[in-house]
Amino acid sequence: MGCVSFGGPAAHIALMHREVVERKGWVSEERFSRALGFCMLLPGPEAQQLATYIGWRMFGVRGGVIAGALFVLPSALLLWLLCLVYVSGGHLPVVAGFFEGLQPVVVALIMNAAVRIGRTALRSPFAAGVAAASFLLLALWQTPSPLVLLGALATGFVFPSFFARAVERFGGDDPGGGRSVAAGCVALAVWLVPVSLLVVFERGILSQLAVFFSTTSLVTFGGAYAILPYVAEASVAYGWLAPREMLDGLGLAEATPGPLIIVLQFVGFLAGYHHPQGLPALLAATAGSVVATWTTFVPSFAWIFLGAPHVERVLGNRRLSAGLGAVSASVVGIVLSLALWFGLQVFFPTGRADWFPVVLCVGALFLNRIGVVPLILLGGFAGVFRQAVFGWSIF
Repeated sequence: MGCVSFGGPAAHIALMHREVVERKGWVSEERFSRALGFCMLLPGPEAQQLATYIGWRMFGVRGGVIAGALFVLPSALLLWLLCLVYVSGGHLPVVAGFFEGLQPVVVALIMNAAVRIGRTALRSPFAAGVAAASFLLLALWQTPSPLVLLGALATGFVFPSFFARAVERFGGDDPGGGRSVAAGCVALAVWLVPVSLLVVFERGILSQLAVFFSTTSLVTFGGAYAILPYVAEASVAYGWLAPREMLDGLGLAEATPGPLIIVLQFVGFLAGYHHPQGLPALLAATAGSVVATWTTFVPSFAWIFLGAPHVERVLGNRRLSAGLGAVSASVVGIVLSLALWFGLQVFFPTGRADWFPVVLCVGALFLNRIGVVPLILLGGFAGVFRQAVFGWSIF
C-alpha cells in the first residue's frame, strides 16, 4: 500500500478496501466500516490511521506498528529524495520550468478534491451553509483553519439533528485492550520526549518545527487539505518557505504514494535548508524533514492504541457522529479557500494575469480522469516546453 497508493485519502481508502476486504479477506466489511468511521473522528492522517487500526485488529500492537509505519515510510523516503533534487536543481531552467507547469495542475487537483468531498459531505442546506461559512472565514477574515474546524465540530455537536449520520454498531473481539493502552502511552512518550529535548537544548529551527507540527497534529481533523491553509500561511509567515515553494511541495507530495500530509515533511526540509544555523544545509534540511515527519505521524499511533479498545462507545455517540458530519462539510469550504489562495499566487505572479497557468489549470480540470501522476507529468512537461520556447515572459 505504501508504494502504490496514489491519489489522496479517498483513493488510499478505496485501494485498502479492495485489498484487505475484497481480495484478501483479512477483515470484514463491517469491521472496515467501523475502523474508517473511528479514524475519521481522530486528528491526523486517516489513511495511515486506518492501516494502523487494521494491523492492530489483526495482530494487536505489533501489527498496528508495522502496518502504520510501512504505509508512511516509502513516501517519506521518496519525498526526501525529491526534496534533494528540488533544492539541488531548482536553479536549472528545465527543473524550474517543470515546477512552473506543475503549480497550476496542483490548483486543479485541489479544486477536484473539493468536488469529491462535496459530493458526500454536502447533503443538506445546513451542510452547505457550514461549507460557505468556512470558506468566508478563511478567504475574507483569515481565520485559522483549526478554529474553523473546531467551530464546525461544535456546531454539529450542538445541533445533531442537522448533521447526524447513521450510527452503526458491530460486535467483535478486542485484541488486547490493556496492551493497547500501554502501547498508546509509549507512543505518547516516543512523540513528546524528543520534542521536549529539542525545546530544552536546541531552541532553534528544529524545536520550532517540533512544537509547530506537534500542535498541528492535534487539530488536523478533516484530512490533509483541511490543515494545509493553516500550515501554508504559518510557514510563509515564519519565513520557512515561499508560497510558490509550498505549491511545489504539494505537487511533489501528490506525485508520491502514501498520505498526502507527507507534504509537511517538505515544509520541514525547506525550513531546515533555509535556516541551517551553522549546520551544512542538506544536513539541517534532513533533520527538519525528520522532525516534521516524526511529529506528524507518531501521534497517530497513540490515538489508535488509546482509542481503539473504546471504538464501539465512540462511534455510538450521536453528537460526535453529527460533529463529524459538520467537519466534513467545513472541509469543503476550507479546500476551496486553499484553491483560491494558491490560485492567486499562480495566476497573478506579478500582479498581472498569466494566461499560461490559467489554461493549464482548466485543461487539468477536464483531464482529471487520467490520474494524478499523468496529470503532474503533463503539467511539468508543459512548463518545460514553455520555458524552452517562450522563456519567462507572459504566454
